[in-house]
Amino acid sequence: MDDLDAPVGARGAAGARAAAKGRGLNVAIGASAVVAAIGVALWAAQMSGGMVQTAMRNLDSWGLYITMFMFFVGLSAGGLIISSVPKAFGIKGFGGISKVAVMTSIAATVGAIGFVVVDMGQPLRVWELFVYSNLGSPLMWDIIVLMVYLILSCVYLWAQIAAEKGKVSHTALRVISVVALVCAVTVHSVTAWIFGLQQSHEMWHTALLAPWFVSSALVCGTGLVICAAVALRAAGYLAWNQADLVKLAKLLAAFLLVDLYFFGCDLLTEGFPAASGAEIVAMLVSGPLAPFFWGEVVLSVLAVVICVVPRLRTTPLMVVAGLFAIAAIFCKRVQLLVGGFQVANIDWPAVLTPYTVTDWQGNMAQAYQGLVYWPTPLELGIALGVVGLSFLIFFLGLKLLPLKPAGDK
Repeated sequence: MDDLDAPVGARGAAGARAAAKGRGLNVAIGASAVVAAIGVALWAAQMSGGMVQTAMRNLDSWGLYITMFMFFVGLSAGGLIISSVPKAFGIKGFGGISKVAVMTSIAATVGAIGFVVVDMGQPLRVWELFVYSNLGSPLMWDIIVLMVYLILSCVYLWAQIAAEKGKVSHTALRVISVVALVCAVTVHSVTAWIFGLQQSHEMWHTALLAPWFVSSALVCGTGLVICAAVALRAAGYLAWNQADLVKLAKLLAAFLLVDLYFFGCDLLTEGFPAASGAEIVAMLVSGPLAPFFWGEVVLSVLAVVICVVPRLRTTPLMVVAGLFAIAAIFCKRVQLLVGGFQVANIDWPAVLTPYTVTDWQGNMAQAYQGLVYWPTPLELGIALGVVGLSFLIFFLGLKLLPLKPAGDK
């Protein structure tokens, strides 16, 4: 039945529901904009007072911003892979969630770029990065790949919308899907190489890091798509079959098991008897980073159980599994970033001052007894502002772009 043929009362009720959805989306956009604005104000305070206001120091020069950068790159790559793989290989997708998945990828990529900018200290550094760039540096590779990745994600979303209107052929869309898939894997591999090529850090110098990063991206990206799709279905934005949700949940379980396998391989290599990395394993299992280690393991196992046991695959529990998977990967990012600085590999590298070590009132052994880094309230506020910016981009995409599947009305 067309809307014109429907009873007047039914049309009025449908119009009221549409208006309520529009108001809800406007509220979400407004709230995200406020959070992002607060983040910008805090960033201005950071620029005026200098990076010393953060908990980062000479001996732990990366912190929450780079942790969140790694995390958001994973979210973006995972969303794009979930969208591009079915089209690239000509297999059945996940019920029209493809455009929403790409939109989550675009929003997460903007957030990842935002965290790089705030970590650099001031906007002028971004200009200097390109003017005085060193193309032999993996850091520069990452910046270039990330920018290409964002542009390609936007092109891919446009191509999907144009294909539904008959303006882009199926073959062209498939070619773009293949390119998008390759770029998604590349951006995460390059990010991993930035850490893996740092020979002075036990936690980072491993060839396993690139595939491990990709598996983590698939985990948190799938979890994010599940949560976004269920939320949009509950809000009435799109129709989505339960069978497609179950397929994504099974896929999430497979990705989690692969990620845990890589983690186990790394721990075995590091902690084998008489291995030099036994101290690293002890730090993770029972040391300062133990809450994040066990948090990752427990959350991953719980998510797998929910996704593989048919009785537990209810919609609310599958959303919980998606959230658990996202939180597990965040714990993993914290372990990797902070763990790389946690074990001192140079005895007495500098005089202990507030500018070299955060916990500097004592000797080096005392400084490394607890966590060498924990973000300040300023860092937490700025990070929340960048997250708000990502949500703002996503909500604006929902409002301004035709992201519903072509069959939805």
